[in-house]
Amino acid sequence: MRHIDDRHAGFRRVACDRCAAAVLVAKFSPQHTSVQWTPQAVQACAEFSARVAAGERTALINGCASLHASISAAIRDGRLDVAQL
Repeated sequence: MRHIDDRHAGFRRVACDRCAAAVLVAKFSPQHTSVQWTPQAVQACAEFSARVAAGERTALINGCASLHASISAAIRDGRLDVAQL
């Protein structure tokens, strides 16, 4: 029996309003947001770029405030909903 891979169910592409870095985002609950960064998104992210230029390693950067605001706007505008899994 073949099983459908639902690891990406509910994920939607969201682009940052500041720099257009695009990530995959899923809202599993009002408190739980999953963000999947690609190497391209990390390179495109203005906040990550600035912090890396200041000597930080991307693995230690917790997130991007601009992207967080863009995700919040996507939820508010109805472009991103809580996943129904």
